[in-house]
Amino acid sequence: MRLFASSFGRALLSQLHIRMLLLTVLPFVLSIAIWGVALWWGLQPMIDWLQDYFVGHNGFGVAGSILNWFNMGALKTVIVPLIAMWALLPLMILTALVFVGLWAVPAISRHVGGRHYPHLEQRHGGSWWGSIWTSLWCFAVFVFAWIVTLPIAIFPPLAFVIHPVLWGWLTYRVMAYDTLADYATPAERRAILHVHRWPLLLVGAIAGAMGAAPTLLWLGGALSVIFFPILAAGAIWLYVLVFVFTGLWFQYYCLEALSKLRAEGAATAGAAN
Repeated sequence: MRLFASSFGRALLSQLHIRMLLLTVLPFVLSIAIWGVALWWGLQPMIDWLQDYFVGHNGFGVAGSILNWFNMGALKTVIVPLIAMWALLPLMILTALVFVGLWAVPAISRHVGGRHYPHLEQRHGGSWWGSIWTSLWCFAVFVFAWIVTLPIAIFPPLAFVIHPVLWGWLTYRVMAYDTLADYATPAERRAILHVHRWPLLLVGAIAGAMGAAPTLLWLGGALSVIFFPILAAGAIWLYVLVFVFTGLWFQYYCLEALSKLRAEGAATAGAAN
């Protein structure tokens, strides 16, 4: 746990560096551009389709009964935009995560590696396409688990456990690959992910819990059509900020773990000789 705590402190200090704050700009702008166009053309048709579906299948009656049972009947009037926002949320987060992984994490790697681990040899065991593939297959697993657990997530105590764990797993798998892409060989990466899987999952889960604030801000847009563009933009920027901080945390943790792994390997080889 010493490595877990020390990497958190170092990441927190690095997040305040102007270079790290500027790293949020490009992923934010690209995400806003994509989702601005997507929401402009597709949000209202999606809401209209859901509205027609609910009307044709007595969805409002069923939803009203369930919400009344939880004393949340007032949400019946906004249930359709809430469902639309909830359906779009994973895609929006994936967009921010991919852009951070492609543009911010390499810069984080150069910043942290150059300043704190100049002795660590770069063995380039990852690739740009590998990052994309890892993001996509992990996201597919995540979406499946998200859909399966949606009925359970109705109960707030379970939602506060399930969703951070899901986000933690997704973030841990994607960020760990991107973090070690330049420095570790595939074998070294697998060894680190195996030995440190639980602390890395905890880092991702904490990042997932930190993502609760932008999630609430995003879903809050369904309650205010006028302020929705501002709330959506704010949520995207907060997600990018969380992911950049998480990237720093993973970078410090994984590079320190890699440094120790190579030192142990060198010591073992020296003892054998």
